[in-house]
Amino acid sequence: MPMSKCPQKSEPLWKEWDQKAQKNGLRHQVYAVNGDCYVGEWKDNMKHGKGTKIWKKKGAVYEGDWKFGKRDGYGTLSLPDQETGKYRRLYTGWWKGDKKSGYGIQFFGPKEYYEGEWCGNQRSGWGRMYYSNGDIYEGHWLNDKPDGEGMLRLKNGNRYEGYWKRGLKNGLGRFFHLDHGQLFEGFWVDNVAKCGTMIDFGRDEAPEPTQFPIPEVKVLDPDGLLEEALAMFRKIQEEGD
Repeated sequence: MPMSKCPQKSEPLWKEWDQKAQKNGLRHQVYAVNGDCYVGEWKDNMKHGKGTKIWKKKGAVYEGDWKFGKRDGYGTLSLPDQETGKYRRLYTGWWKGDKKSGYGIQFFGPKEYYEGEWCGNQRSGWGRMYYSNGDIYEGHWLNDKPDGEGMLRLKNGNRYEGYWKRGLKNGLGRFFHLDHGQLFEGFWVDNVAKCGTMIDFGRDEAPEPTQFPIPEVKVLDPDGLLEEALAMFRKIQEEGD
């Protein structure tokens, strides 16, 4: 009796193509429709692991960690310099969910950068900001602005130590006018000193001291003043009775 073999069922071509299209593990250059390019590791068709992405429109380059299609972990973002044609670092540090989160360094210009903590692409927590004019702020940040306790050291050596709110001096603080040899200590509201005391501080070593020292204020006869105040207090009480 003749034997017949059943022909093997072939998988549809689309399934074969779909399996080949699935990206897992290390892949070489993979281009998106918009021209962006990615080289690195994949998992379930998502960037996952170590990888480098180049955005065609701005020329930005990110090198670092990815997790389920988003920048997550440690990485560096760079941009091409229009003058030199070379890449310059924009941010180096930690990421979470495609946003700067954790410790990182952001470069705003050749001489202006921030190093410290981030949360959701904003400076939040402790950090130090180097400004292009030579000033340095070190302290706490919230919503991308100095907020909490911090110190601003100016280029000329003068400095403010105290509290901040929304990027402005607010609350108790001390301003050291080291160029004139004076110290102001008081209360601030939106960068304006509302009340406080000014004293000489290192006036002899100051490069530009004030013409005259601040006179010392003191009570010549404290005992007599106290007796006079007590007598007036008793008189008021007696009249009230």
